[in-house]
Amino acid sequence: MVSGFRAASALVTIVVWLLVPRHATPSDIECLKSIQSSLEDPNNYLASWIFDNSSQRSICKFTGIECWHEDDNKVLNIRLSDMGLKGEFPLGIAGCTSMTGLDLSSNSIRGNIPHNISSIIRFITILDLSSNQFSGEIPVDISNCSFLNVLKLENNQLTGQIPPRIGLLDRIKTFSVAKNQLTGPIPQFVNASFPAESYDGNAGLCGKPLSRCSGGSVKSHASAIVGGAVGGVTVAALGCAIGLFLYMRRMSRRKKEDDPLGNKWATSIKGAKRIKASTLCLLSQNYTLLSMFEKSVSKMNLNDLMKATNDFSNENIIWSGRTGTVYKAVLEDGTSLMVKRLQDTQHSENEFAAEMATLGNIKHRNLVPLLGFCLTKNERLLVYKHIPNGSLHDMLHPVNEGARVMDWPLRLKIGIKAAKGFAYLHHSCNPRIIHRNVSSQCILLDADYEPRISDFGLPRLMNPIDTHLSTFVNGEFGDLGYVAPEYARTLMATPKGDVYSFGVVLLELVTGEKATHVGRAPESFRGSLVDWTSELSASSRLHYAIDESLAGKGFDNELFQFLKIACSCVLPTNPKERPTMFEVYQLLRAVGQRYDFTTEDDILVPTDAGDADQLVELIVARDDVQKKV
Repeated sequence: MVSGFRAASALVTIVVWLLVPRHATPSDIECLKSIQSSLEDPNNYLASWIFDNSSQRSICKFTGIECWHEDDNKVLNIRLSDMGLKGEFPLGIAGCTSMTGLDLSSNSIRGNIPHNISSIIRFITILDLSSNQFSGEIPVDISNCSFLNVLKLENNQLTGQIPPRIGLLDRIKTFSVAKNQLTGPIPQFVNASFPAESYDGNAGLCGKPLSRCSGGSVKSHASAIVGGAVGGVTVAALGCAIGLFLYMRRMSRRKKEDDPLGNKWATSIKGAKRIKASTLCLLSQNYTLLSMFEKSVSKMNLNDLMKATNDFSNENIIWSGRTGTVYKAVLEDGTSLMVKRLQDTQHSENEFAAEMATLGNIKHRNLVPLLGFCLTKNERLLVYKHIPNGSLHDMLHPVNEGARVMDWPLRLKIGIKAAKGFAYLHHSCNPRIIHRNVSSQCILLDADYEPRISDFGLPRLMNPIDTHLSTFVNGEFGDLGYVAPEYARTLMATPKGDVYSFGVVLLELVTGEKATHVGRAPESFRGSLVDWTSELSASSRLHYAIDESLAGKGFDNELFQFLKIACSCVLPTNPKERPTMFEVYQLLRAVGQRYDFTTEDDILVPTDAGDADQLVELIVARDDVQKKV
């Protein structure tokens, strides 16, 4: 049983109160008092539960009580197995609000399992009520204990059917209802299957892995055939799409082999004199920048841009990503710009110009401002202000040993202000935008190490096959570690997908590890940063995830709060359980309140123009849209 608690679910810590005081909260004390008073204890196992002034600092020493940390007094697990306890389920246990494991097995507890069990043990991951005298039906509400990894109800007197909704518990790893008086069909679990031993001793149960249920079998068989056919078509369609994408990638690589310097395309447009009235199309009147935060940029033509980038030579490449290649451009007056060459755009010139007009009107201090764009032949070039300190990824994971070490206040500031930028895209900008490519690579750092989000609005301009399927088959840039799990099923971009990806960025900030490679994990570990965090969470060792260079320097409370927010973004497999980007920003802002990173004027107010959760693609800029901007 101890090992069961040590192997708790990956969701142990996503929503529990990680930042706890050094003394027990009144709710935890009242919780334990209620348990002690509601259960008969003939063997005096609970005699050590003495409640006086000193108990506020000693509840972790109570028999059967485990706390989050040896120095904390917040209840993590309650293990009261085989103590001869009698009575009914202790409803006062709801006061232990951070509890994730409850073991009341091998006692003489009777009565019904509470019908509202999910509101009593809200964040439970391990529930063991086996070998008691519980009667009545298994409450349907138990299916709302969405973090459950272990559910053991065997050897009781439970009757009725197993609620079909229990099969929706997508994190369940251990399940047993053996030796009860249950009847009816066995539900099918979405992510697991259990042996016959889990259901033995219930003469009325039927269905896999036991014998088939009488009646309805033909219908079930037909449903299986239909489901298989639909699934086969879906897989076939996805396979064709992936095959097409791989073919396109192969053709792209052949082009690279034919053009080893990578700038043959630039040579082909060199000398072109007309780029929308022979000038670079700047996106504001008088050819100045859009924002008061930037300096003015003069009118320029394509030849100026070619000269500034050394004919777009490979030596001027800053980085390459899914949406294109970025070049550094230095003008004659010393002004530095970034020029992005887009890949595989699918819009006509008019459509592209409309998109650019919309993106050019999106202004926020935590976004990389779009200064202008260029249309010539088949090329699409975007011009941005140069952001001098590179990407957050390169700052967090430097190649050179002498690189700057990021302290906690800087990481916290970057997390807060990046969240603010993404929240603006989701909630306040018009049209609202899903980024779709959130990673530590797309967050750039300016001269003051203020985060600036790049590439917003660009996926809509790309080949849809590339922007969707490259998520899975193109691992060149490490994006796979940022992809929300539901994307594999839906191939649909959503705000909650961005939230998941940003949660991975937050994990990078607090752990110092890469999204797809965890240096501190065991050599045999082959998972992602999210997987590693989940495993630590499951074994109540989440504090080991924190970057060792940050721990023990007076920031521990903030680190745990920050980690809690990151986990709330990435650990729920149901997107609806994740916070919105606005909520993430507000939570992070509260963590950094003492640093005055933001002012009251900086508080974002979400617009009331619809529900951001319903947004599933970047709204296309068309003439009718521009009239609204």
